Amino acid sequence: MVTNTSGKKKTAIARATVREGEGRVRINSQPVELVEPEMARLKMLEPFRIAGEDLRSKVDIDVRVSGGGVAGQADAVRTALARGLVQHLNNAELRDAYMDFDRSLLVNDVRQSEPKKWGGPGARARYQKSYR
Repeated sequence: MVTNTSGKKKTAIARATVREGEGRVRINSQPVELVEPEMARLKMLEPFRIAGEDLRSKVDIDVRVSGGGVAGQADAVRTALARGLVQHLNNAELRDAYMDFDRSLLVNDVRQSEPKKWGGPGARARYQKSYR
């Protein structure tokens, strides 16, 4: 059985494909062990630490992630992995464990950056005004 899930954070979108296998996790066709920086890799592998490493040896996961920066992509991948594992294993206990640990493992963060408007350098800031 193959399960497709996705995760989002800011402008980063991750799409994960989970299937039976022997524990290979690939991010953009690259083994997860080669992902830099290390903090991003640790964040991406959080779902396995909560579920147990023995679970990882049962599945192969391919993730395609695009958009955003390093931290946003790490959070998007983390959400996609957790959702994929819960859906693939159809395990309510695992879902509850993820929810107890951190809701953002299963629920996308809806916050987006506000678009820039005219009359200023950013979304809210205005250009300075000179009186003299």
